[in-house]
Amino acid sequence: MKALKLLVLGLLCSTFVFGQGDVPFEKQYFKDNKSEFKEALKHYEDGLGYYTGEGTRTGYPNTDEALDEFKIAYKFNPNSADLNLKMGICYLYSNHKYNSLEYLEKAKKLNPSVDPEIGFLIGQALQIQYKFDRAIVEYESFRKSLNQSQDADKIFQVNKKVEECKNGKKLMEEPIRVWIDNLGGSINNEHAEYAPLIATDESSIFFTGRRPDTEGGGKDPSDNEYFEDIYRAEFINGEWTMAKNIGKDVNGPSHDATAGLSPDGNTLFIYDGAVGYGDIFITHYKDGKWTKREDLGKTVNDKKAHESSASISFDGKTLYFVSDREGGIGEHDIYYCVWDEVKEKWGEAQNIGPVINTKYDETGVFIHPDGKTMYFSSKGHSSMGGYDIFYSTFENGVWTTPVNIGYPVNSPDDDVHFVVSASGRTGYFASFHEDGYGEKDIFKVTFLGPEKQPLLNTEDNLIASIAKPVQEKVIEPKVEVSRNDLAILKGVISDEKTKKSLVATVEIVDNETGDIISTIQTDNTGKYLVSLPAGKNYGIAVKAESYLFHSENINIPLASGYREYIKNIELKKVEVGKVIVLRNIFYDLNKATLRPESKTELERLIKLMNQNPTLKIELGGHTDSRGSASYNQQLSEQRALSVVNYLVDHGISKDRLKYSGYGETQLIHSDAEINKLTGDAREELHQENRRTEFKILEI
Repeated sequence: MKALKLLVLGLLCSTFVFGQGDVPFEKQYFKDNKSEFKEALKHYEDGLGYYTGEGTRTGYPNTDEALDEFKIAYKFNPNSADLNLKMGICYLYSNHKYNSLEYLEKAKKLNPSVDPEIGFLIGQALQIQYKFDRAIVEYESFRKSLNQSQDADKIFQVNKKVEECKNGKKLMEEPIRVWIDNLGGSINNEHAEYAPLIATDESSIFFTGRRPDTEGGGKDPSDNEYFEDIYRAEFINGEWTMAKNIGKDVNGPSHDATAGLSPDGNTLFIYDGAVGYGDIFITHYKDGKWTKREDLGKTVNDKKAHESSASISFDGKTLYFVSDREGGIGEHDIYYCVWDEVKEKWGEAQNIGPVINTKYDETGVFIHPDGKTMYFSSKGHSSMGGYDIFYSTFENGVWTTPVNIGYPVNSPDDDVHFVVSASGRTGYFASFHEDGYGEKDIFKVTFLGPEKQPLLNTEDNLIASIAKPVQEKVIEPKVEVSRNDLAILKGVISDEKTKKSLVATVEIVDNETGDIISTIQTDNTGKYLVSLPAGKNYGIAVKAESYLFHSENINIPLASGYREYIKNIELKKVEVGKVIVLRNIFYDLNKATLRPESKTELERLIKLMNQNPTLKIELGGHTDSRGSASYNQQLSEQRALSVVNYLVDHGISKDRLKYSGYGETQLIHSDAEINKLTGDAREELHQENRRTEFKILEI
């Protein structure tokens, strides 16, 4: 009842002073409402304490608490220019920025001199609402009031804001076609969720949340919100599972936030706000739990700097991260360092350079698993306000000029921590929406590609249709959504007989150079996921103790688009009669000459023979069904012999080796099966028929 009384009295007071301009919180204006004025003044003054920080335990301003007090005071006296000004500023620095404009404009109307920077503040409020033309007018008017020599920094800020508004107008004239969907109640709730990270195949998501179940159980006194913790959910049967705190092995009593994730989702980079000025740690998912987190070391974590986000390349050899260390180009810059195989640590950090980094802030770095595309957020470049999301590609040894990802993904507010799936069709980011679940929610962006362009009738048809309608069948061209040139290979490694999952090593080799691109270790689930950027012929070897190695070959040409392979691999014990396909043995066309790309696979076979000195094997050659049977038989024998000769030349005793040619007599895929397919699909089956195998004859 008391609140209602205050509201009624406030409305009466508002009527009384209507048209009289600014009404300060001074008792001379409220002689007939002394008690109500005294109570409203207390809320006003308490709000000022939160606003300045003088009334908080930490000394930090708290605009949320300030607003709660100001709103009560406003009910009593809505015509205070100072109160309207401060409420507008509080909203401008909250998630409800849209509310700021009405209070700031009212403050100026009540008292045009309420604050020297009122025009600049109104410009910001207009910019947030996409009212760019009006914002430019306010900014330019404010700029005229400044002194060219004394206010150089402020003039620079105003010019930057004007440029942002112009960028915003351009971006809105050519919006990108996307669907933006809230991930729903399994991921989002009434608290803040942000900084999402996804496994390359979108099978799992990690994010930062500020929830009551934070491991520390407490709140940050600077903003009275729960400490940050990391949460995880899985995508199963077409929907997200309920997100869960990933536990005390990773989350500590203070701020712990998502900083980066490996493509397979098993290596997590963590931001710890309680260490130094904020450092990055790393943890690995093994045998159903996260390992104790480790410091990334002094080359990454500078003891006098703040490090935030990080992202690792698909091969695990380059780490990109954000730091505000001395010697940078701007405030926070993007750096990178390369893994030192000999010293087994990260090498010296290198600034990625002025093409990417500006004199403003860069943050939220994400290197796509295609190995060449970087997404990041910046207040520089062609931002339309605050942080915008940009991307750049690494071509011919340099990063290209960053491109704004576009409206409506980007807004005049801060847009940070954007990650993209392997296919390039979907991305994830956090944003505040008035109709969302809470303070910030996580959203999924689906890129639709360019809109189909209608084919218009010709001028002749249009003229003819005046006399007689002309019917014309128009077929619109299919619009392809741009996808990344990338393949994903994933599956489970298990024992051939028991089907039990195995701890194994997956080695990825560039067949042309023989270089090992990356090596990953599975845990006892046997699950693996590797990203394979286009433009290479990959050899993939799977090895486990006491088992024969298994090989796969994937050739991914440039401009091949996105493709996902699911390959469950069953490893075979070293037993008599076991047959292994050597998928990375290559020959010249219609010849038995071994190609250089075969070297890595042959070296694996030599190593196996040396590790098992009593092992005897048969090399078997196989062809597809095309060509005559006699020709295929002869070619398969010659190819098997070529492998034997290579092994003998490299120290394997000839009496441990036999060879046979099977021609087209042992096809994996029949002609009937192949003839049902066309194009590349048919050729892939022919390729599987053309193979070299070895069979264990004696142990």
